[in-house]
Amino acid sequence: MNSAHVLLALSLLMLLSRVNAQYGYPYDTGEEWVNTWRQGFNFQCPHGEVLVAIRSYFSADEGSDRRWTFECQRTPHGWGEPSECWWDDINRAGMEWSSVCTSNGLVAGVQSQYFDAVLDREWQFYCCRYGRRCPYTCWKTHDVPEYHTEEGEMVIPSYGYFIRGAQTTFSGVMRDRQWKYILCRMTEFDCEFENF
Repeated sequence: MNSAHVLLALSLLMLLSRVNAQYGYPYDTGEEWVNTWRQGFNFQCPHGEVLVAIRSYFSADEGSDRRWTFECQRTPHGWGEPSECWWDDINRAGMEWSSVCTSNGLVAGVQSQYFDAVLDREWQFYCCRYGRRCPYTCWKTHDVPEYHTEEGEMVIPSYGYFIRGAQTTFSGVMRDRQWKYILCRMTEFDCEFENF
């Protein structure tokens, strides 16, 4: 490769870096986003897996929207396959929302639709139940992101905890949401409670 080709390649790389920086995109983070700006998405974990990590990146220039990525993990072997899966409650854009999977379900997917009129999204969780296992030792995470418009990241703190739902607030000034995820352990045995 001659020096003219090297200079051309370097010039293109520098141009791409400037374009990415201008539009608020993170440099090559290796993330595989499930959506583009202002686009709806439907993400479901593979059968028998549940969500264990959620990450988002905000851009005021792109409709005060976030790009999202999710990671899944197989549930404990002794649980077997999910006995039932369903789409749970939906929220309305611009409103606060609190949702816990009904019937002792765990979050195994997320779908969302963007609305230009309010610069916000509607949300819905895909929930799966495993036998008649019940949640216990539940708690809420701190705000994710800690401050509006920051990058948000939530990773299950240790194996054995699972996402059951979330509580989210919307700032009409910042046009952004903060999330508190509801994490629980699940019993190793079937229990009598339908929703706990």
